[in-house]
Order: sequence, then structure tokens, then C-alpha cells
Amino acid sequence: MELFWKILTGAALLWYSTVTIYVAIRGARDIREMLDRLQRTADEK
Repeated sequence: MELFWKILTGAALLWYSTVTIYVAIRGARDIREMLDRLQRTADEK
């Protein structure tokens, strides 16, 4: 039974870290794109 909980805990940690890294990368990309758009808008005025 202890092995089950170790595997379950490891799987949960792996899933959580994967999702966290994915969200961080996508968020950074979105922020960069937003700042680029804001800069282009400011340059047009």
C-alpha cells in the first residue's frame, strides 16, 4: 500500500510541475506579445 501512495505522490508532483512550467512559458510569451503590441500602438500615435 505504501508503494501506491509513493507512485501517486510522484505522479501528482510530476503533473503539477509540468502544468506550472507550461503556464509560465505560455504566460511569458503572451506578456511579450502584449508588450510588443502596446509598443507598436504607441509608435503609431
